[in-house]
Amino acid sequence: MDEQVLGKRIRALTKAVTADPPSVVIGLLEELKADKAPTEEQLRSTKAGVAIGKLRQNANKDISRLASEIVSKWRKNVDAAKESKKRKLEQSKSPTPKDSPAPPSSAYSTPYEGDPEKRHFRVDKVDISRTGNKARDGSIGVLYNGLAFRATESIEEVVQRAMEVEAAAFAVYKDTPEYRNKIRGLMTSLKRKDNPELGRRVLRGDIAPEKFVVMTDEELASDAQRARDRELERENMLKAQVPMAQKSISDSLQCSKCKEKKVSYSQAQTRSADEPMTTFCECTVCGNRWKFS
Repeated sequence: MDEQVLGKRIRALTKAVTADPPSVVIGLLEELKADKAPTEEQLRSTKAGVAIGKLRQNANKDISRLASEIVSKWRKNVDAAKESKKRKLEQSKSPTPKDSPAPPSSAYSTPYEGDPEKRHFRVDKVDISRTGNKARDGSIGVLYNGLAFRATESIEEVVQRAMEVEAAAFAVYKDTPEYRNKIRGLMTSLKRKDNPELGRRVLRGDIAPEKFVVMTDEELASDAQRARDRELERENMLKAQVPMAQKSISDSLQCSKCKEKKVSYSQAQTRSADEPMTTFCECTVCGNRWKFS
């Protein structure tokens, strides 16, 4: 895709955002995503990155998701081009001897191509020894596992974000049990299959590490999970408001099991109004329960 075509598409997209239904915007974004990623020079001249970047905050979830995926794809392409240029420059200054093997390409600068659900710092061969403190380095590994789960971002991006989150957590909680509990809690939230957007927001930078480490369980939960919690709370409140039948103690009723006459009972109209009430009995000695009408 050349600069002129990219410019036309961005102008059409900008116009569609304000004048057309979301389906039109989504169609234009899908075309941009499918096309070959533009170069850094093309992005600068057309300001395409700025235009797409703004759509990441769009109220429509499909538009926001596509915009984020496009920005991620373009950024990776630009980073890969920079890395390639850097390697060529280094090779031109220090040619590799003919009898020496060529250095392997770094997995830290390329998008992840394995199974995103099986990512782990050991599987990805990540060196988590970053702080000189074994406990803190272990926390970086735990956070890497949570952030990398189902993610396609490069190893470098994920480990960098894991280090930033760990540093923010250590700054708040220091070396305390609360710090360790928080790290485990964040990893658990990141790996919830019903809340895949949380990890993406942290990796994209939508949630800053300083904010992420102080979020409550409710703030970390997905919209669907919060809705379920509110419904459960409402049901519990309704149950609490239901008047319970008051129980009385009778010495005239005898338990058929232990023969004691210490029986609590309550009555309720379980059938039609012209039917007798049902009496529910419970022996206070052995716990035997029965009912009769």
